[in-house]
Amino acid sequence: MPGYSNLFVCLMGMGTVFFGLICLIVLTMIMGKLVGGHAAPAAPVPVAAAPAAAVEGNRQEIAAAVSAAIAEELGTSITGIRIVSMKKL
Repeated sequence: MPGYSNLFVCLMGMGTVFFGLICLIVLTMIMGKLVGGHAAPAAPVPVAAAPAAAVEGNRQEIAAAVSAAIAEELGTSITGIRIVSMKKL
């Protein structure tokens, strides 16, 4: 068995990976054209924004839901959780 250099083995490995990825891309494109057909894109549906007053009015309900989710995740009682502040991200 001939001894291969480290560079040759590295280049063959990377070449094999890139060849496989290119084959996957080509096969995905072919399958998309065969299965997907030429469907017309759906028209976007306008979504009405919720008024800010409704969000502010539900702040206590949102805090209760958040604290319940945190308590469930931590496995503790909801009475042990105190939310100091909430900021919209």
